[in-house]
Amino acid sequence: MRRWERKILDELAVSKRTIWELLDAINFPLKDFIEILRKLIREGMVEADEEGLYLTEKGRREIGGGGLRPWVEICPRCLGKGILFDGELRRLVEEFKAIVKDRPTPNPGYFQGYMLEEEVVARIALMSLYGDLRDRSFILLGDDDLLSVALSLTGLPSRITVLDIDERLGSFITSVSARHGLDIEFRKYNVADPLPDDLVGGFDVFSSEPLETFSGLRAFISRGVACLHEDGAGYIGLTYLEASPRKWFEAQRMLSRMNCLLTDVIRGFSIYPMSYGEVNYEDHIHRIVEDLGITVKGNEGINWYKSTLYRFEVLGRPRLIVPPDKRLRVRFIDPVEDITQVKLRRGKN
Repeated sequence: MRRWERKILDELAVSKRTIWELLDAINFPLKDFIEILRKLIREGMVEADEEGLYLTEKGRREIGGGGLRPWVEICPRCLGKGILFDGELRRLVEEFKAIVKDRPTPNPGYFQGYMLEEEVVARIALMSLYGDLRDRSFILLGDDDLLSVALSLTGLPSRITVLDIDERLGSFITSVSARHGLDIEFRKYNVADPLPDDLVGGFDVFSSEPLETFSGLRAFISRGVACLHEDGAGYIGLTYLEASPRKWFEAQRMLSRMNCLLTDVIRGFSIYPMSYGEVNYEDHIHRIVEDLGITVKGNEGINWYKSTLYRFEVLGRPRLIVPPDKRLRVRFIDPVEDITQVKLRRGKN
């Protein structure tokens, strides 16, 4: 916690920051961010005005000689991904954007949100670099991002199957596939239900943005790995903001127990907008922060919600620690850590 507190102080030592700029800079859970900010304000080290948050004299004394900009900055072109959108990748991004522009609005009841189109294509580019694209069969557990559509547009996978609980997504994917000659199979599926027998061990590559509760991580990861055959590969995204270090540890330990080796952990690989027309998840941030006595201006284009990409490989055959035919109990909300999700729940009551 002390390290996280120092991170906030260091950011404010450089210059005044809006709440959105601070959220973009941190790499720890939102719940802890709010608690630390409350503590710093209470202790008189941080204050806020209409323009943002800043250090008091007491706060500057606390950090001593700090306040210099960091020695290393993220590459402004690739944003730390190591992938540039030139040539065919740029063409794919533009084609993908045009096709999905009328996609269904995210449903807060399913905790949906989709990453920017460039982020979807960046994942495909990484898959290609690893040899996980051409002539590979894909199982996507949840597809808010419509990765299936972008994958099919490349014409390279041998099979793409989507499992998702949202029938609206299924209808959209089916319609798009018919109009554009894409080959995507959609099945309505609740991750808590037993996995259909014909999917077990039948795929080369698994991809998912799992629900970030302990039971959600267990369900999504175990179901996805169960679909992989020998020497398969997987891609999952985890956030810092809603997945605590303990959840990261459990996800990594679970993968290890299933004979999976992490090959990449790329921080901030996928960027998510927070406003989707009628659905704006930043409204909840406004309320939470204003409870601290801080006036929050609207976000002026800072994409602060990001997920870290895990890529893993199965060493030989997967070791299934959760039987695929077992029904699971999945909690969609973590009342201790997911403070934005608790707000969503309260908003429905």
